[in-house]
This record gives sequence, structure tokens and C-alpha cells, in this order.
Amino acid sequence: MTRLSRKTLILIPAYNEESNIATVLNNIRRECGNVDILVINDGSHDRTAQVAKNAGATVVSHIYNMGYGVSLQTGYKYAVEHDYEFIIQIDADGQHDVCNIGTIYKELSDPYKHYDIVIGSRFLADDNEMKVGFAKRIAISFFNMAIRLVTHKHFTDPTSGLQGLSRRAFTAYSLYGNFDTNYPDANIITKMLLNGYKLKEVPAVMHIRKSGKSMHSGLMNNIRYMFTVTLNIVVVVMQFHIIKKGRKDIADSDVSV
Repeated sequence: MTRLSRKTLILIPAYNEESNIATVLNNIRRECGNVDILVINDGSHDRTAQVAKNAGATVVSHIYNMGYGVSLQTGYKYAVEHDYEFIIQIDADGQHDVCNIGTIYKELSDPYKHYDIVIGSRFLADDNEMKVGFAKRIAISFFNMAIRLVTHKHFTDPTSGLQGLSRRAFTAYSLYGNFDTNYPDANIITKMLLNGYKLKEVPAVMHIRKSGKSMHSGLMNNIRYMFTVTLNIVVVVMQFHIIKKGRKDIADSDVSV
């Protein structure tokens, strides 16, 4: 069994996951015991909220579907308000094996490493059950290249939603304008690296979705996703350099005075 500190929150965004959420929650309990679990029910049309409550999770419900990113940010705000130290976020569809929680928590809580974000990578694990489609693999490879070009850091799976966050990281995400609630993906990793946050990848065991539908399914969704995240990476880099130049100009003017 994985032992987590009492200041750790498991965060699960969920939309129409009635058929998967109970299994995910029960598996977390078996793996982690009486850990705090928050399910953000993102305006589901099925019994996701009730099933999650019956399984012992705390549930916060949006009155309508607001999207994955908004659900995450709702969880970050909740964690700040309730004084948590760590968040480990996993998907509600069962693709993220609960054994990954311990791996992520070990790195995140290490007092000598001070990681802000720990990302679970499906590409670092051996014999992973979960396979990536051709279109998604192209997008991931492109984002890897973009992140390396901009930050000189290498990440194998920058699109992974399986992450652990320190209080410093999720507090930053909770603030208005700091987190892209439309596509929080490789663009956010780029932003955090540019701003001096410490990130690491660890191997992650992932499974094939048993039921339901991925938000990235379909060719047009993948094209839209890749285009939007790429554009947002460009915006992140531009904003960083504009702010950096502004700070330099202010510092230079102070010196001249």
C-alpha cells in the first residue's frame, strides 16, 4: 500500500464516467487507503456524481460542461483553499493505473529534490498496454521538439494528464490567467519551464480505455488540438520574452536614475 501524507489530494476530473469512476475510486482506496479524493463532475449527464459520492469521494459539480482544463483549475482552487501540499491528478476513465500514484508521490515529496511537477510518461514504461494512435504520436513528437527548441529540456510525454503538483505549482495554476483552461498541455509545460519551475518525468503504467470516448478521438479533433496547442506555445514564448524585456527595461531605468 502507498502511504501519502494527509496533505495530499487526489484530483479526478470526470465527464460522463459513470461506468468507470467507481472502479477507479475503489482501486485508489486499495492502493492508498483513506486518502482525500476530489472528483470534479464537469456537468455530466449520467450518474457520475452520485456514483463518486457513493464510493466516498468529495464531489464538486459544474452546472454544465465547462471542459477538462476548467475542471482541473476548479480542483487547484479547492486545494489552495483547503491547504493541501500536493496534488496527484489522474483521469476518471481508468487509463492511469493507480500504481503510478506512489511513483509520482515519491518524487514529488522528496525534500531534497524540490520538484514542482512530476509527469507520468507512458513512453518510459516497459510493455505498456496503452497504445498511441498515429495522429496523436505525431502531435506528441512535434510538441517534444517544440519544448526542446524553446527550453532545451526533453520530455517524452508532454501531453500526459497523469501529474503530481507541488503547492507552488498548483497555486500558480489556480490564479486567473496562469493556466490555459482550453488545452492545458505542452504549452503549460513550456510556460512552467520558462518561469523556472522544476519538472521531471517518471515511467507510468497506462491501460486501454474500457468504455466511453476520449476528448481527442477523431481526425478533426486531433488536428484542432495540435493547431491550438502549437499556437498557444508560440503565445507563451512571446509573453515570456515581452515580460522579460519589460523587467529589463525597468531595471535599466532604475540604474540610470
